[in-house]
Amino acid sequence: MKVAPEREVDRSVSQTVKAQLALRDQILSGSLRPGERISELQAVETTGASRTPVRMALVRLEEEGLLEAIPSGGFMVKAFSERDILDSIELRGTLEGLAARFAAERGVSARELEPLKECHLAIDDLLRQVPISVDAFSAYVTLNARFHALLTELSRSPPLIRQIDRASALPFASPSGFVMAQSALPEAQQILIIGQEHHRVVIDAIENREGARAEAVMREHARLAVRNLRLALRNRTHLDLLPALALIKTATD
Repeated sequence: MKVAPEREVDRSVSQTVKAQLALRDQILSGSLRPGERISELQAVETTGASRTPVRMALVRLEEEGLLEAIPSGGFMVKAFSERDILDSIELRGTLEGLAARFAAERGVSARELEPLKECHLAIDDLLRQVPISVDAFSAYVTLNARFHALLTELSRSPPLIRQIDRASALPFASPSGFVMAQSALPEAQQILIIGQEHHRVVIDAIENREGARAEAVMREHARLAVRNLRLALRNRTHLDLLPALALIKTATD
């Protein structure tokens, strides 16, 4: 029986996403090093996907900034300057600040705000651990990502949500981009507590329809990721917690 064209398209899209995720994991896990060449054939072999989806996956990873096209053919794993990462974090913070302002100014019902408050309480429970375990840090990454996603959805702005998703996909720009790398550092708990206070304040600002306050606190919140970046780069002895740090070039490299 002949497969319907729309099913073929769905299968191709699914294979592209699968290949994209597999290749991204290889890059961010350190299996593929900065400057290493990736050919289409090599990607087919490592992902198990066919050539067309792999080709699309490589192009998408180039758009994300993880790969760079080589004039002679194929792609190369890209290295990043510290400035690249700082700019990406600033972009994400600016967009999330706008989302928080939209949520505050457009009004959010108590029912709509409840999932955000529940997520905030769940993070509170984690932060009561002293010291915070590596498992708790892993759980924090999941809850923090949920908090930011819920906050973005409250903006009720599909165009803005799409742009935040794109910005968060930039290398190291996600809200929890450096959390695991900081988990072994003495400053870790303090930074998480400050971040959680930002979460509390933005909930309060949205609830009270204070748009400027909500926007300002989310932009400030993104700057914690900048602090995490600098701490992580100073303590590369913990590369096992975030192997992708090897992709970042500092002034001393």
